[in-house]
Amino acid sequence: MNLVRATATIGGLTLVSRIAGFVRDMLMARFVGAGMAADAFLIAFRLPNLFRALFAEGAFASAFVPMFNRQVGADGGDMGNAKRFAEDVLAVLLPALLIFTLVMVITAAPVVWALTGGFPDASPQKFALAVDFTRLTFPYLMLISLVSLMGGILNSIGRFWVNAAAPILLNLVLIAGLVFFHGADDVASARVQALCVSLAGILQFLWLLWSCLRADIRLRLRAPQLGPKVRQLLRIVWPAALGAGAVQFNLLISTALAARFLPEGAVSFLYYADRLNQLPLGLIGIGVGTALLPALSRQLGAGNDGAAAHTQNRAIELVLLLTLPAAAALTVSAEPIIRTLLEYGRFTAADTQATADALAAFSLGLPAYVLIKVLTPGFHARQDTRMPVRIAVASMLVNLVGNLLLIWRFGHVGIALSTAVAAWVNAGLLWWVLNRRGHFHVDARLRRALPRFLAATVAMVLVLIGLGLVLAPYMTGLLLVRALALALLIAAGGIAYLGAARVLGLFTLAELKSQFSRKGR
Repeated sequence: MNLVRATATIGGLTLVSRIAGFVRDMLMARFVGAGMAADAFLIAFRLPNLFRALFAEGAFASAFVPMFNRQVGADGGDMGNAKRFAEDVLAVLLPALLIFTLVMVITAAPVVWALTGGFPDASPQKFALAVDFTRLTFPYLMLISLVSLMGGILNSIGRFWVNAAAPILLNLVLIAGLVFFHGADDVASARVQALCVSLAGILQFLWLLWSCLRADIRLRLRAPQLGPKVRQLLRIVWPAALGAGAVQFNLLISTALAARFLPEGAVSFLYYADRLNQLPLGLIGIGVGTALLPALSRQLGAGNDGAAAHTQNRAIELVLLLTLPAAAALTVSAEPIIRTLLEYGRFTAADTQATADALAAFSLGLPAYVLIKVLTPGFHARQDTRMPVRIAVASMLVNLVGNLLLIWRFGHVGIALSTAVAAWVNAGLLWWVLNRRGHFHVDARLRRALPRFLAATVAMVLVLIGLGLVLAPYMTGLLLVRALALALLIAAGGIAYLGAARVLGLFTLAELKSQFSRKGR
């Protein structure tokens, strides 16, 4: 498997999704803003997103994909038994999802109260809106979980692009809702967004179902049976849910504290900042992690530990090449980025400054967020999901303590900073355990590259700071002027980084051409 090419496929489609997501966030900032209605919707949307990240995407993919691939490998490439395994999983998953969704819809009020404390800073209307929006959005969890099952199968047979394209539908539906059906006020517009979330889940489900049928993958509905393989999957999923969802748990803790103890708008500031911070994570971390897990599973299944170590070293090399400059750029240029993208309509200059401060703090942990996605498959490919859980719990405790220490002095920025610190603790412990067990060692090539990555990033930061001062007057004008100024700033920073990286010998044009060719390895 060509890791760079697979990552580029997933990352490219994720880029389209994230661009659509930015358009969605710009429209949401314009029509909903960063006040009561925005906070209520974002709390409601956080809940299905949390469970999606824990059980549907992160945990399920981490457990299901290696087992599915090992079955295919054991059968010499035949898909029969692997498809039967997927049918058995579906038979258990579907009724469990139906029951869980129904329970969450019925108990939405106490769940939202437990998360927010009833929004002590606001009127009862805000709590009522959050409960109402939660009931509208939560069916999305059931739909996206079924999407993850079908997406895991398609990823296992190398059709990464289908599942990577599914999030685009979510953003397009939410955009359409804001453009064509936004209400007269922020509350009506937020309600449209909540309805569109579940509608998008239906479209994503139909897209994956159609793609599976085209790939001759037809899963029959069976009576639920807890066979040996399904029981093994369930044993792996629960700890994997905690391990894969550490960042999501940290964000949930942050959201809960912001809702309980900070003024109105804090939840929205953290959301908008996190959305921008998630762009490189989606493009690089999820892309590399998705492509890496099947490769490691097959290499380890074949007893080729050396190839697995080499694959993981190159994955880390790739993500550092891309995430170090992204983190630096988001940190030093946070304000012009937020102003250009979001400062319209109901989103004010004060909202821009508050969101930019949070983005700068979040971005300090960006390389760690991505490294977690690359290091965790080293455990899951060996069917060890317990150790990532322990590490995730440790990082969650660090995040909780950091939040409680920093929130009173730095407000929502302290929450973002604590989340970044917790991510570094998570990534550092994952690396330490893999290294101690002899499963992963930084090779000579990666050691030589690390100081050069940092030097190229410093060169880019100097360009961004200098040019940012020159372009500052143009960052507050008309939309076209802002966009052109921001594009010039980003382009100059990117050219400075790539130029420095090339001079320092971090890559050659021949290597890039080889990696993106079909025969490149």
